[in-house]
Amino acid sequence: MNLTEANEEEFCAQSSNFSCFERSSLTAVDVLMYSAAAAVVLLTVCGNLLVIISICHFKQLHTPTNLLLLSLALADLLVGALVMPFHFVMLIESHWCFGAVYCTIHIVLTFFLTCVSIYDVACIAVDRYFALCNPFLYSTKMTVSITLKIISMIWLSVFVYIMLLLYFNGSITDMTGNTACAGRCGVQVSENWAVADFTIAFLVPCLIIIIMYLKVFAIAKKHAKTIRSVQEQHRSKDSEKMNSERKAAKKLGILVSMFLLCLLPYYIALIIAMYIRTPSLYLSATHVLNLLYLNSFINPIIYALFYTWFQKCFKLILTCRICNFESSLINVFLKDT
Repeated sequence: MNLTEANEEEFCAQSSNFSCFERSSLTAVDVLMYSAAAAVVLLTVCGNLLVIISICHFKQLHTPTNLLLLSLALADLLVGALVMPFHFVMLIESHWCFGAVYCTIHIVLTFFLTCVSIYDVACIAVDRYFALCNPFLYSTKMTVSITLKIISMIWLSVFVYIMLLLYFNGSITDMTGNTACAGRCGVQVSENWAVADFTIAFLVPCLIIIIMYLKVFAIAKKHAKTIRSVQEQHRSKDSEKMNSERKAAKKLGILVSMFLLCLLPYYIALIIAMYIRTPSLYLSATHVLNLLYLNSFINPIIYALFYTWFQKCFKLILTCRICNFESSLINVFLKDT
């Protein structure tokens, strides 16, 4: 038996002797950590729910780009409601407390929602590229119905892929054997599947995101020069439209950058943990996963800071003005209503 296997057995032996929620009283640190976790979960759910209500209710926001943001917000909402609470409990208790069946459900949701989010962001990058590169073709070809079909395809294909991934690695067929020991909730993925998953769920969409946004910013820079030259002569509707598209690209660029910053550490830790299997690296990968989940919390904050339409929708929802007759027709892009 090598040192890694000895550490593994020691970790599992300690976990098997631990009973969840058996403590008679919580320490001040526990209360603080549970309070912070509850606040993050609540803000994640409420923030993304506001985004979903805003885009669904106001007809002016029924655009292809906003529908992709809606899909991302829905994935973030499900992460906040179904994944975060159990993950934070596991971190605080240092033990998986919810049984093997929900462990399998937890793994499916984590893989599925993470992959959906990645491909949503990739689609947003492609959407912005075509909107700037060929605005006329984009406005005629990229309709709401086509965008809804694309979103449906993403959710369905990702679900099928994740189920195949987990099925061939034993997590679906053996719901009682998907943990290395009693206190863990994880899945052992074969090396071939790990490489395939890294390529499909990370490398390909991230390359799409980076390449598309490099092109987007190159086009935006070119448009900025054109706008300045046009404005020196006369201000036209075309220059205003180009300017608004450029600003939209920059705002979405911030969203994408934050997403990549939260995503990269997780996959780096995952690759290291795949080749060096120790309890300490397992715990490190579990903690780095927080960054990925916290991106679901950060996205609504980005909308609130950089999108005036979201700020206005937020006020309209809180004041219950969306309950008024024909409130869906309100122009949310005007400063004063």
